[in-house]
Amino acid sequence: MVLVMFDSCVSRVWQFNAVWSQKALCLHAQNPIPAWQGHHLCEKPLFHAIIDPGVVTNEEQETKNRMQPSKLQPPTTWRTMALPKDGGQKHESNFAIWDNHMNASARSPLAKPFVKWAGGKSQILDKIRAKYPAGLGNGINKYAEPFVGGGAVLFDVLNLYPLDKVYISDINRELVHAYITIRENVGGLVRALTDFQQEYLSAGAEKRKSIYYEKRERFNALKLAQDCSLELAALFIFLNKTCFNGLYRVNAKGGYNVPQGKYHNPCVCDEENLRMVSSKLQKVTIVHGDYKSSQAFIDDKTFAYFDPPYRPLSVTASFTSYAQDGFDDTAQSELAGFIDEMSERGAFVLASNSDPKNTDETDDFFDRLYAKHDISRIDALRAINSVGNGRGRIRELLIASG
Repeated sequence: MVLVMFDSCVSRVWQFNAVWSQKALCLHAQNPIPAWQGHHLCEKPLFHAIIDPGVVTNEEQETKNRMQPSKLQPPTTWRTMALPKDGGQKHESNFAIWDNHMNASARSPLAKPFVKWAGGKSQILDKIRAKYPAGLGNGINKYAEPFVGGGAVLFDVLNLYPLDKVYISDINRELVHAYITIRENVGGLVRALTDFQQEYLSAGAEKRKSIYYEKRERFNALKLAQDCSLELAALFIFLNKTCFNGLYRVNAKGGYNVPQGKYHNPCVCDEENLRMVSSKLQKVTIVHGDYKSSQAFIDDKTFAYFDPPYRPLSVTASFTSYAQDGFDDTAQSELAGFIDEMSERGAFVLASNSDPKNTDETDDFFDRLYAKHDISRIDALRAINSVGNGRGRIRELLIASG
């Protein structure tokens, strides 16, 4: 049997020869990677995994000798893997595993976010995946993500699970327009981005700066006119790939005002991923609107993930805001009420937010707000901030239906 493992940290796919037992799974990498040992969390009883580039200990060999793969069936749903690094330090990475008897779509190339996004979930995706409902893709056959942003969780769910209906929305009109354009005219978008990329990469530093600010000005003109053209979507992606840290920020007048980033060779047009994203989005309902627009879609067959603008931990933390209207404590409380309502409806709800206790151990705002639900605190590395010393590991919250 061959298994495929996708490492979303580096967007690499590893293949393994594998054999099964009632207690263990041994994976022998066809590509060299460091030796790891960890545990899979799955719907079936806990399995043990050994990922090995070729060197097998006596204990591992004894485990393999006890295997009878011809008499056993592997579980079909694996959710995440926790792995310690060499030297015994704990490490968590983003892995998804499929066995080769699953449908062909699970083994096809995997879609990933087409834009960088402040607060994106790619680097904590394994921890979020561990919270997916057990019946996802089976009894739970709908998915909703009302604050879609870059879509790391969206694409993970679409890559992993067969679903009947998917709903996404965002209040960022230009982001939503980019999603719709990718779904409906990916060929035209690829051609436009290819032209932008060639123009930008062939220019020297000063010319690149001129190109960037000219395109930012053009984008703002189209944005102000509420344009819905392919050009607007192409400019949105171009600016995202060439601006400072992939940030989306607007001024009081709604104008995009992020400065140019200092990238030597930015990939403006990732054609392969754009086409894969387009394929995944074909049956997805894409809405420009706030989270309340999802109310009619969410029912007891739905997994709904809410990733709102985080409650700021400091004054400067609001630097990453991408909408003119803030999301203050009143808005956070209203969202919590909506989540309570959807949970009472029978939906499985998962939400993310900042942990106020990073800066004030006495601040139990979310603990009180989501007292009905299960709250987990996880570590995350947040790199986008207006001041360099604001970068580093902080705790974030995962809030699951109680």
